[in-house]
Amino acid sequence: MQTRLRTQAAGLIAPAALAALLTFAAPAAAKAPEPASRVELTSMTGRWYEVARTPNAMQKACEAATADWTRSGAGYSVVQTCRRGAPDGPKKEWKASATPVDPVKNAKFKLSFFGGVMKQEYWILDHRADQGWLIMGTPGGNYVWLLSKAPQLSAAVRKQAIARIKQLGYDPATLEFPQQAR
Repeated sequence: MQTRLRTQAAGLIAPAALAALLTFAAPAAAKAPEPASRVELTSMTGRWYEVARTPNAMQKACEAATADWTRSGAGYSVVQTCRRGAPDGPKKEWKASATPVDPVKNAKFKLSFFGGVMKQEYWILDHRADQGWLIMGTPGGNYVWLLSKAPQLSAAVRKQAIARIKQLGYDPATLEFPQQAR
């Protein structure tokens, strides 16, 4: 009986573990820093454009990446989209639900993908509402994204945001800069 239960449990855990490894397997440089400041939840709604990211398996050859956040009950519905290989390439889409898990700063979210099969926490490490960007990372420090409310940031603002990523302990030399549709 115990052997059968262990086998069934392994059968359920293995696909989820594989999905997590494919998405998040990378050596962590260090634990991610705690979020810098409180996030006004209304600022999360709308479309976010991906300006930079650390490489990851799920976004390999991903261009023109966006994340659309829509308020849904106590959380959000999130649709992440990218184009494979070029800004006008074939469309790839992931749907998730996001729930704030930090009522003090509202800067930590648990996203649930594939109908809840895979869950991952994402932290808003810093944001500049006046400049329209935010830096999001995973708690383990493996991944970081620079997202913007506009398809492109001005050169000066982008430079400031990349400098902030470096201050947070990430190596800007490892970042990818996906193309956005023009």
